[in-house]
Amino acid sequence: MRRALESSREEDKLWDEIAAHAGEEFVTAKGLTFSYTVRGCEIFVSRKEKSITRSTVNVAYRRAQELYDVGEIADGPKKLGTFGASYIYPIFIRIGVPGVVDGEKSDQIGIDETGGR
Repeated sequence: MRRALESSREEDKLWDEIAAHAGEEFVTAKGLTFSYTVRGCEIFVSRKEKSITRSTVNVAYRRAQELYDVGEIADGPKKLGTFGASYIYPIFIRIGVPGVVDGEKSDQIGIDETGGR
């Protein structure tokens, strides 16, 4: 129960951070620029018709945490394994989600290619 409460608080903080960055410009791993708005529990990306739900963001966050806990990193959107990962990934990089790094810059922050520090 305690872990569930901690996880819920972390996810609330994550959503607050995502909402705080709404309207900023981001770049996908493929170099496409986008911005987003947050309405309720959904992210609406400027390049996409469908929204990305808060639940999907939480799944991606938990996946990043699982990788981090075993000493691996999400060095690309595919590692998050969720709908909208190509947009979630650069947002996670900007807000500093542990275990999520820009694959092209991982050597600049002391992470080797195997995920070690």
